[in-house]
Amino acid sequence: MSLRLRLLVAILLFSLPLAAQQAEDAVRQLQKFVRAYRYLDRYYVDTTSMAPLVEGAIEGMLDRLDPHSAYIGAEEMKEVEASMEGGFSGIGIEFAVLRDTIAVMGTIAGGPAERVGVLPNDRIVRIDTLEAVGLKRSEVPVRLRGERGSKVVIEVVRRGTPGRLRFEIVRDRIPLNTIDAAYMATPRVGYIKVNRFGRTTMTEFRDAWRKLNRPDRLILDLRGNGGGLMEQAVGMAGFFLPAGSLLLSTEGRAVPPASFRSAEEKEKNLYGAVAVLIDGSSASASEIVAGAIQDWDRGTVIGRTSFGKGLVQRQIPLGDGSAVRITIARYHTPSGRVIQRPYERGRREAYYLEHLRGGADTASADAPRYRTLRKGRTVYGGGGIRPDIAIEPDTTAYTTWYARMIRGGVVQETVTDYLDTARTALVAAYPDFDRFEASYEVPQALLDTLIAKGAQRGIAFDEAAFRRSESLVRVQLKALAAQRLFGTEGFYRVMNAARSEEFQRAVALLEAEEPEL
Repeated sequence: MSLRLRLLVAILLFSLPLAAQQAEDAVRQLQKFVRAYRYLDRYYVDTTSMAPLVEGAIEGMLDRLDPHSAYIGAEEMKEVEASMEGGFSGIGIEFAVLRDTIAVMGTIAGGPAERVGVLPNDRIVRIDTLEAVGLKRSEVPVRLRGERGSKVVIEVVRRGTPGRLRFEIVRDRIPLNTIDAAYMATPRVGYIKVNRFGRTTMTEFRDAWRKLNRPDRLILDLRGNGGGLMEQAVGMAGFFLPAGSLLLSTEGRAVPPASFRSAEEKEKNLYGAVAVLIDGSSASASEIVAGAIQDWDRGTVIGRTSFGKGLVQRQIPLGDGSAVRITIARYHTPSGRVIQRPYERGRREAYYLEHLRGGADTASADAPRYRTLRKGRTVYGGGGIRPDIAIEPDTTAYTTWYARMIRGGVVQETVTDYLDTARTALVAAYPDFDRFEASYEVPQALLDTLIAKGAQRGIAFDEAAFRRSESLVRVQLKALAAQRLFGTEGFYRVMNAARSEEFQRAVALLEAEEPEL
């Protein structure tokens, strides 16, 4: 018998009993769990619903593992599925709960609410037979969503109109767009903001790129994008790279290794210059895209080190509408990087708190180093995607006073009240965004109202803090007004031009580069 064969036999003889022992132990633990369940159900002193106990047990098991394995309840799964599928059936409004009242922030163009005459800033005070004042934010979608074709009656209070207005609305399919903004930052540089990766992301993304007339210089904004579907991230990374390029590989204990490559082009992709904007909330699918572009030296990553989620989850339904997400693999960027931040099993809260505090520096002496595939530049693993151009956040303007104003909803509420009275005049004076951006200035009276409203909420005015925050306050008030008048894109256009150093650096970089056509 050859040495190789003897080694193989020894390995098999060793592993078979071990595997059998592990299987036997798994059965024994399952029997133990079932036995405990039966004894509780049969003998516990009080009548008890077992459902929350089972859910708690599942959550407890997953809490002892990595920070991304999780249990998702049946109601939460409805929200998750709607988010990933790109839509749900409802009335088509964006809302906020201000002072216990549902305020309509905006209506979906062409949606059911807009068609019957519901307007931004309306306050919903009744839904069918239920008085809506005092509803929690999480309770509102349950009341307003429903099957397509079903009806809901709402009553609203509108400033300047006496009494209540009654609307009977037929629910319809409402799209949940994953593209927040798409516009030309300059005549040569396009900008697309992606808020998450859902089923429709690549369709939306290509549509947005076509509507911008296929610019050959593009800013891809993934700031705040917490991820989503891996297949969509692979599709987006492939949009920027030649067919057959390695985009991602995965490996896990119980799943076979897999590699993902860019597909053959169905239409011309982007070959020109690209800049990717990321921050500490860019995670998972966002990191797949940024990592592939960086590893292939395909574009410039700008901003702050990303979250560092390099684990792949499989979502498994449990039969009652709930599901578990179980981590099954780690993923590697094309250069071989694992970008998952370090974690300790069972310390989920510490893991997220460390992220909020800024986490570890991925450029530290012991950070794993890799080489990019075309130019051989050094890139780092072990904790997110480190940008090529790092931009530190300007924290001086976010004073404690202004942070309290934002968290207390005072800023949003002030803009909502302002639009109640000023909307008609603003629409007449600024019929399009370009005129609004060029000419509108936040009036002093609006700042005074903001300060007074904060004081009414117990947030004492701090003049020194206000002076440090004033430029930011003015920009955000203008951006929120633009959002109410021109949609979400208006908000990003104002904020990017006035307050985003990442955006401005990207524009300057792309204007100076010649596209690789």
